[in-house]
Amino acid sequence: MREFFMAGGRKLSYLDFGGPGSPLLALHGHYNEASAFAPLAGALAPRWRVIALDQRGHGESDRAPAYGRDGYVSDVAALHRHLGVGPVPVLGHSLGGVNAYQFAARHPDGVSALIVEDIGAAVHCDWSFTTRLPATAPSREALVSALGTAAPYLECSFRQSDRGWGFSFGIDDTVASQKALGGDHWDDWTAVSCPTLLVHGTRSDELTADHARDMVARRGGRARLVELPAGHVVHHDAPERFATEVGAFLSASC
Repeated sequence: MREFFMAGGRKLSYLDFGGPGSPLLALHGHYNEASAFAPLAGALAPRWRVIALDQRGHGESDRAPAYGRDGYVSDVAALHRHLGVGPVPVLGHSLGGVNAYQFAARHPDGVSALIVEDIGAAVHCDWSFTTRLPATAPSREALVSALGTAAPYLECSFRQSDRGWGFSFGIDDTVASQKALGGDHWDDWTAVSCPTLLVHGTRSDELTADHARDMVARRGGRARLVELPAGHVVHHDAPERFATEVGAFLSASC
């Protein structure tokens, strides 16, 4: 079910996949939106009730005047307050992964466990792919053709308008967000106190194996690394194994 709430004067959207299970907050990456977690929600049900945020500038959420770190984290905090769920596990992919561990570091009473999917504690963004995205295409088929092998990763964000087919995110907004995401976030990562699972795709072009192992080592036994045969979007490339690892970690940690 899609729901809306207000945060900082803007309307934000989230999908509550429902069911009797315990809440799990999910935060998507760039080019995606809450619906990207539908397969994971189905796999984790009925034990877990996935609630996924359309982050600022994505999906059905309003665009924002800025896309800095504090803004994204404040949106997650606003969702958490809106839901009134107490300490919950939080999962984030890429952009959402940084937002998740920064939220966990800065609001430790709100997070019982953390899953970070394929993003580092030091992030070096390349927005050249974003600037090459077509603003519009005359048909869905034309958009898929223009995107090539990237199409399956972006299709949850496809939108049709009177101008043709495009995306639910703004290209300029995404570039601004990627620029603001880059940097050294080690202080937040090492400040996280809850049990943490770091999932690394062995074919990822975003997170290296050495960096992932360093992240786990610096957490002094409070984080565990799982490496799966996938690219950067592990939940898309290896959905069954990703869901199995997440479910096992949550069962052991919560």
